[in-house]
Amino acid sequence: MLIGQYKHTIDNKKRLALPAKFRGELGAKVIVTKGVENCLVVYTEKEWEVMSQKLGNLSISQTEARSFTRHLLASATEVELDKLGRILVPDYLKEYSGLEKNVVICGLSNRLEIWNETKWENYSKNAEKGVEEIVSKLGPLGI
Repeated sequence: MLIGQYKHTIDNKKRLALPAKFRGELGAKVIVTKGVENCLVVYTEKEWEVMSQKLGNLSISQTEARSFTRHLLASATEVELDKLGRILVPDYLKEYSGLEKNVVICGLSNRLEIWNETKWENYSKNAEKGVEEIVSKLGPLGI
């Protein structure tokens, strides 16, 4: 299971080492794409297949479904982990997410998110303020 948060850095060659704890579960190739809130999302090949199927089942007659599908699929790229567990982050994804040298990698069960460190800290602080309200809304869903 992919859980926890880790601070890492992107080197001068745009490579990012994924946490060693995750590498066995990720495999040799991963899919990196745009997420929401200007982070990047990393999927295993298996999880990407699941997500792609879900996106393919959305109605193309709905504007939101088309937009979200484009957002994820058009920006997705398959990348290989090198022998040190690093991935190359393409420029267009670095620009979208505002990634600089310092990043935070968050494990979210079936995927990773990669955040600009400052954006993550701001997001995290704001999210913590409203967690009680969020939990009360999720209660009826069994959370």
